[in-house]
Amino acid sequence: MTLPTNAVHELSQRFYFEAAHTLRRVVEAEGSRRVHGHTYEAEVTVRGTPDAHGMVIDLGLLRAEIAQVRDRLDHHLLDEVADLGIPTLENLCSYIRSHLAPSVPGLCAVMIERRASGDRCALRW
Repeated sequence: MTLPTNAVHELSQRFYFEAAHTLRRVVEAEGSRRVHGHTYEAEVTVRGTPDAHGMVIDLGLLRAEIAQVRDRLDHHLLDEVADLGIPTLENLCSYIRSHLAPSVPGLCAVMIERRASGDRCALRW
């Protein structure tokens, strides 16, 4: 099969984590200030051209790197996670990017979603 010369593959991997946090904000302030938790769904995307083995990245390698980041977030109080900052969806995307980028070549996007509340944030570069 021949692909166009400008074709690029994007490979994504999803993972979940459960975490609690607080958040100081103006709207819905009272409930947000109390410790509360969410089920987060994250997705990371790698862009590139398949290597001689036909892979943009070995999914085993990607899953191992994701597991390290997931362990820092899953069943933790996000307010206490070093280098996260205020535990917003935006900062979670940036946190995951900063921890995966050095070891995951071609990383090009991170998405965080809380399906139960309909919230989603995507970071692309």
